[in-house]
Amino acid sequence: MDSMPKVRPNQLTRSSIMPVKKKRKSSGSEDPSIRKCKITSYCRTQTSGRLVNPEDHFSNKKCLAWFYEYAGSDDIVGPESMEKFCEDIGVEPENIVMLVLAWKLEATNMGFFTKEEWLKGMTSLHCDGTERLQGKLDYMRSLLNDPVIFKSIYRYAFDFARDKDQRSLDMDTAKSMLALLLGRTWPLFPVFHQFLEQSKYKVMNKDQWYNVLEFSRTVNADLSNYDEDGAWPVMLDEFVDWHKVRNAL
Repeated sequence: MDSMPKVRPNQLTRSSIMPVKKKRKSSGSEDPSIRKCKITSYCRTQTSGRLVNPEDHFSNKKCLAWFYEYAGSDDIVGPESMEKFCEDIGVEPENIVMLVLAWKLEATNMGFFTKEEWLKGMTSLHCDGTERLQGKLDYMRSLLNDPVIFKSIYRYAFDFARDKDQRSLDMDTAKSMLALLLGRTWPLFPVFHQFLEQSKYKVMNKDQWYNVLEFSRTVNADLSNYDEDGAWPVMLDEFVDWHKVRNAL
């Protein structure tokens, strides 16, 4: 058997083809304090150059102070202060974005924000002042384009708008809220509004309220796919009959 060839001192093995990088010896004249200063300076540069999310700086203290710009001694933002609040953020009180904001705050009474509702909702929005909330208005409007979120806001509106000692919405309030929520998107809304104007109904219960949204989403404007045997509330059956008679005249 052939013996392994001996490697002469001046020969290079395959593993040593790439030369080992030698460490540069530090000059004995270099002051250690200067080297330390360079490292510190580098670290500071890296830290100062880091991108910081402005929302990381949400201030609960500022948010509370902002609340008390509008709240009374009872720790509630009431109707008069609400008008000033709307003016400051540049939104009309009847604008639908105010309903979205109330939904975000989980407010229980129309025209009122409690301190707990304000702090919880504004914290979730990362808003501790007027400018930040103004920057969120387009985002809140965009939520209405999501069918699932819109349905949640629509259902929330019933309990938000009704008198808490009543189980139903009075019809004037119901018509106003329907105009706000469906007036621009449901082609049949003007006709349905006329029906409510001349109908015997003085209030709208929760089942009727919920089904109006489903009706607006599933039934064609010409009522061609309306199922007379469907489980619609009587109010909507009567609306369809009224509309057909009206069109036949």
